[in-house]
Amino acid sequence: MPSAFTDFVHRLAGLLKSGGLWWGLGLSVVLAAGSLLLAVVIAVGWSSDHFKLGKRARFWDGRHPAVRAFGLVAKNVAGVVLVVLGLIMSLPGVPGQGVLTMLIGSTLLDLPGKRGLERRLISRPWVLRPINRLRARFHRPALELD
Repeated sequence: MPSAFTDFVHRLAGLLKSGGLWWGLGLSVVLAAGSLLLAVVIAVGWSSDHFKLGKRARFWDGRHPAVRAFGLVAKNVAGVVLVVLGLIMSLPGVPGQGVLTMLIGSTLLDLPGKRGLERRLISRPWVLRPINRLRARFHRPALELD
């Protein structure tokens, strides 16, 4: 499998070298649009009480222990990847929704103190207002904070 990945990376690098700026620009636009689409789907999909105090996700409860363990590991890996991508997208000149991607990634992580950090971030007016406008556009209720 590592050879398949390195082969893919070498082919992608060769493609970018042969096409130069246009391939790089096209790839950048596709990745920015993909990250924006993923952020919209997740933010619109949150329940309105997702960030309330005492709210606990119960999706994995009652599942087979092996399925639960695999799901929790996969969820945390996806969370780390999204937080790192959000950090990268927050840099100047890198397209994408950095803060929103980090927020979505943090909701997937199982870390102590995570809920407090999420609530502090989502309670910022410059984060909450655009998310609630987006949710209203898709006829979803605004996020509720205590």
